[in-house]
Parts: sequence; C-alpha cells; structure tokens
Amino acid sequence: MPRYKLTVAYDGTAFHGWQKQHPPGAQPLRTAQGVLEQAVRAVVRAPVNVFGASRTDAGVHAVGQVAAFDADIPVPLERLPAAITSRLPDDMQVRSANIVPDEFNIIGDVESKGYRYTVAYGRREAPTRPLFDRYWTAWTAWPLEIGLMVQAAADFVGQHDFAAFTRVSQTRESTIRNVHSCTVQQAGDGRLHIDISGEGFLWNMVRIIAGTLVEIGAQRRPVDSIPETIQSGDRHLAGPTFPPEGLCLQWIHYGEPGCGRQRQLAMQRAKADA
Repeated sequence: MPRYKLTVAYDGTAFHGWQKQHPPGAQPLRTAQGVLEQAVRAVVRAPVNVFGASRTDAGVHAVGQVAAFDADIPVPLERLPAAITSRLPDDMQVRSANIVPDEFNIIGDVESKGYRYTVAYGRREAPTRPLFDRYWTAWTAWPLEIGLMVQAAADFVGQHDFAAFTRVSQTRESTIRNVHSCTVQQAGDGRLHIDISGEGFLWNMVRIIAGTLVEIGAQRRPVDSIPETIQSGDRHLAGPTFPPEGLCLQWIHYGEPGCGRQRQLAMQRAKADA
C-alpha cells in the first residue's frame, strides 16, 4: 500500500492545535489533524489515519506542515492536493503530495524544522496596532532595540538543555535540543521577524525564546543573560510565553528514509559506551 506525504498550510486561529483531541464526555475539538483526516478519508473512501510531523499549538499557523498516510487512492497523484483541498474548509490547504518509501518516518526522519515569529512593536497608539493581520502578528507596546536581540539570539544556537525554555509540565524524556540558527531581522517599520531552526523543539520553546528576546530588546533583561538562563534550567528565569499569534511553522526538512532509526541506534550505542 503506497505511503503519501503531504505538505499542508493552515491558518491556526480557529484550530485547537494540530493534534486530535477528544475530551471525555464531549465532542472532539476542531484540530488541524482531525479536519485533514476527514478530508483525506473522503477522497480515499477508507478509514485511514493521518499523522503529522509537528504538534503546533492552538492558534499557531503553518505553511510547511507535513502529514502522511497509507492508502490506495482513486485519483492520480497530481490531482491529490486539489482533491483533498476541495474537501477542506477555507483555513486549510494541501500544497503538494508525494509518494514516499514505506520506511519513511514522518517524525523520526526529520532533520530540521524552521519557525518564524512576526512581532509588531513600539506601537502605543490604538490605530497602529495590528488589525487585519492581528492573528498572524504578535504585538508589544515596548520600543525594541533590534541590535540587542540579534546579539542575544546567537546564544541560543547549539546543543543545550532547554529546560528553562519549556512548560514546567512538559513530558518529554529529554529537554536537550540542538538549535541550528536563531536570527532577528527588521521586517518593515515597527515589525521584526524571529527565525529559528533546529532538529526539534520542546512544548512552547519557540514562544518562550521569542518572549525572552523581546524582553532583551525592551532592555528589561540583560543582553548577556541567555547562557546563564540556559545553565539554570529554571523556567522562572526565562521570559514570558509569547502568544501563538505571530508564530508560523515555515518548513520541515527530511533526511533519507530510515535515517531516524539510524540516529536512534547511534544514540543508544553512544549511551552504552558512556
């Protein structure tokens, strides 16, 4: 049975995040995974399961989410994106579809992910706050020193224990993550982009990094405080969790199918040799 890989975009405003959620005794919440799965089942005409590469939070957007499912489909591959999109609501689209090898692991084979946070700042007058793009742009009234944020962002790069930059109740076994890049750049008058990429991220990690950088730009936190905060592992020493508005999953890059399993075996060997 063929395995299909989809690139999916959605406006996260009206979704309760990516992952399906069915609270006990209540109707299922509207999630990106749930809505996409229903559309795929309508096209495939079978009860398939759709899996995703990244669990975006409620309100977080995506232009490069990746999903996968196994099925025999009744339409040509080149028509699959349009066929699924025609059964989706207006806040979600399938951008592309490919057939991948059976050993393709949608989570394990991820090499890197990229997020962008868009922030409007220094806008104290009500008419100048984000309006038509308010669900795609975070806002702070503080004036920000971009140069300080650029300097501090570089301290996030590398492999670190990011326990101070995730929710206290997170359930991952390890809080060690490898950040490949973290940059801040001007994006027009009173706007900036925070771009961050890495192998993977903890719950709320990107939003807490953004909140911390904004505090540094507002000169409410020392520019050289990031290494000490990382070393502490104390969530209370990092900045606030910035709102989901403004955060967008930009892309997900993959290695060769099966590379995730190879990395896992290598890590197990390294632990055994330690």
